[in-house]
Amino acid sequence: MQKALAGLRRINLEGLRWRVFDAKGQVLGRLASQISTVIQGKDKPTYAPNRDDGDMCIVINAKDVCVTGRKLTDKVYYWHTGYIGNLKERSLKDQMAKDPTEVIRKAVLRMLPRNKLRDDRDRKLRIFADIEHPFGDRPIEPYVMPPRTVREMRPRARRALVRAQKKAEEQEQGGNQSRKGRRKEAKTQVTA
Repeated sequence: MQKALAGLRRINLEGLRWRVFDAKGQVLGRLASQISTVIQGKDKPTYAPNRDDGDMCIVINAKDVCVTGRKLTDKVYYWHTGYIGNLKERSLKDQMAKDPTEVIRKAVLRMLPRNKLRDDRDRKLRIFADIEHPFGDRPIEPYVMPPRTVREMRPRARRALVRAQKKAEEQEQGGNQSRKGRRKEAKTQVTA
């Protein structure tokens, strides 16, 4: 908790809102993009790229963040120690077990522009693995994530599903007739 309070003296807290993001069940990249928008102040009408007008962001339940696909095992974080041949790597699953707050921090910082304001914006981001945080005395506002629009199914998969359903219906209705037999029946019906 002492680490969470470090660096607050360097930030001008006047006029800043304290936004709380609940990471439970949220997709990592979508959450990080919303946090980076709030940290930069892009959600305000007074946004200017040369000023740091962003709000304080508190992220709770970092250990419960989700990822899509196989990223849990396939995504790898690399770093180099500076010695020859010492390129280290750690999978996302291992990093979540070691320190889940660092996963969100890296995702957010890699979405911020690389300029002189980046360190100040990093100080405005406070991430906690659990629901407890030391900023309960501040006027905090919960951030509501925008609704996620999810396609029901990809077009190719949908067509395959429809074909399978049609095939199952035909088998129930027509029995075990072959395709050629059905074609002949269709031609005789058309000519008649």
